[in-house]
Amino acid sequence: MSLLDRHIAFVEALRDAGLPVSLAEGLDAIGAIDRLGLDDRETLRTAYAATLVKRQNHRPGFDQVFDLYWPALVGEGVGGSTDRVVQDGEHRDLPDEGAERSGLPEFPDGPQALADFREQLAAAMEANDTDALAALAREAVQRFGLIRGRGPGEQRWSSYNVMNRVSPDELGSEPSRVREFEALVESEVRRRAAEVRGPQHVARHTVKPTIEQVDFTSARKADLELMRREIQPLARRLATRVSREQHARRGRPLDFRRTVRASMSSGGVPIETRHKPKRPGRTDLVVLCDVSGSVASFAGFTLMLVFALREQFNRVRAFTFVDEIHEVTDRFTPGADPAQTMSDLAASARYASLWGRTNYGRAFTRFSEQYADALTPKTNLLVLGDARSNHTDLALPVVQDLVHAARHSWWLNPEHHRHWDTGDSAASEYGRLVPMVECRNLTQLGEFVHDLA
Repeated sequence: MSLLDRHIAFVEALRDAGLPVSLAEGLDAIGAIDRLGLDDRETLRTAYAATLVKRQNHRPGFDQVFDLYWPALVGEGVGGSTDRVVQDGEHRDLPDEGAERSGLPEFPDGPQALADFREQLAAAMEANDTDALAALAREAVQRFGLIRGRGPGEQRWSSYNVMNRVSPDELGSEPSRVREFEALVESEVRRRAAEVRGPQHVARHTVKPTIEQVDFTSARKADLELMRREIQPLARRLATRVSREQHARRGRPLDFRRTVRASMSSGGVPIETRHKPKRPGRTDLVVLCDVSGSVASFAGFTLMLVFALREQFNRVRAFTFVDEIHEVTDRFTPGADPAQTMSDLAASARYASLWGRTNYGRAFTRFSEQYADALTPKTNLLVLGDARSNHTDLALPVVQDLVHAARHSWWLNPEHHRHWDTGDSAASEYGRLVPMVECRNLTQLGEFVHDLA
C-alpha cells in the first residue's frame, strides 16, 4: 500500500469513526506532512491532529485510528520499538491487510513468572514510567492475551484475558495508572489485530464512535455523562433561536419620551418616531417525555435535555407519561443528577403507569384535561418519544388543539426513520400535526437546532 493510499484510507476511517474531515482538510494534512517530513511518527501524528481534529473530545478516536494506520511496531516488535516511519531514507512498508505473522518469542510461564511480571508492572506504575508500561503491555498481550482463532493457525488476542490474568487493579496503584495500562493493552490488541485483519476492519469494529454519534437508546452511563456536557450549548442555541424568531415577529414598542424630545428640532412635529430597543428575553417551554420501556434509554437523554433547557428558558414545565400524565417539574432542581432523578421517578408509585402499556392518546387527553393552562401563545411545546401507542386511540383532535394552543410545537423521535409506521408506530399520523424529527444522537439534535433558524 502506497503512502497516498494509506493516507486516503486513514482519512476515510476517521470519517467512519465520526470525525468530520473535509477534502480541504485532507489536502492541508498532506501539505503539513510534506513540510515536516515522515521521519518521526509523533510529528506525523501532530501534523494530522492539527489539520484534521476540530474538537478535543474527538482526539481519543483519532489516536486509535492513527495507531492502526501508522503503527509504531510491526509484528512482535522484536528488537525494540521504533517511532520512525521512514528509516535510512527509504519508506518502511507498513503491514498490509492479511499480512502473515512470524514465529512468536517464548516467555516463561507459571505462578512465579506471573508474580515476577506483576512485580515489574507494579514498579512501573509506581514510577509512572510510560515507556516501561508500554513495553509491559506488549509483553502482557503476547503472554496472556493470545487465544486460538477460528481457522487453523489463526491468532487472536483478548485484552479481557490480559486484565483478568494480570489483575493490575490489585497491585495497589492509583486507578489512573491502571486505566493507562489497560488503554495500552487495548491499543496493542488492536495493533496486532490490524496486522491480521487489516486496519479498516479493526477500525470499523473496535474504534468507539464519537459521542455525537452514540445512539441515545444504547448509551451507557459514561456516555450520558459526556452527553450532558454537549447538551448544554445545544440547549442555549435552541433557546436563542426560539427567542430570536419570537422577537422578530414582534415590533419594537414606541419610546414616547424620546420621540417628543426628537420632535423639538422640527417645531414639535414628530417627523421620526423613536422606539425602545429589543430586550433579550426567554420564552416558556412545555416538555412531554415518554418514559415507557420501549424508550427507557432515550428517557435518560430526555431528562438531561430538560435539565439543560430549564436553565435557558424563562419557564419550563416537564411532564412524563406512559399512559397517564404526571408533572415532574419540581424534580428538576439545579445541580440534581439526571440519573438519580430517573431512578427516583421509576421507584415512585405516583409516576407508575395505570395499565403498564404506552398510550399516547390517553396521555394527551389527560394533559389537555388537567393542564390546559400550561400551553399559551407564548409557550413552546416539545414532545419526546417514539410515537408507539400499542394500537390504541391516538386522540388526534386533542393533539391538534394542543398544537394550536402553543406558539410552536416539535416532536423528537429516537427511532430511525425507516422504522416509523411499522408495527404500532403512529409517527406519520402524529407527524402531520406536530413536525416530527428523527433524533437518535447529538449530531441529529444539533441539526434540529440549526434548522430552527
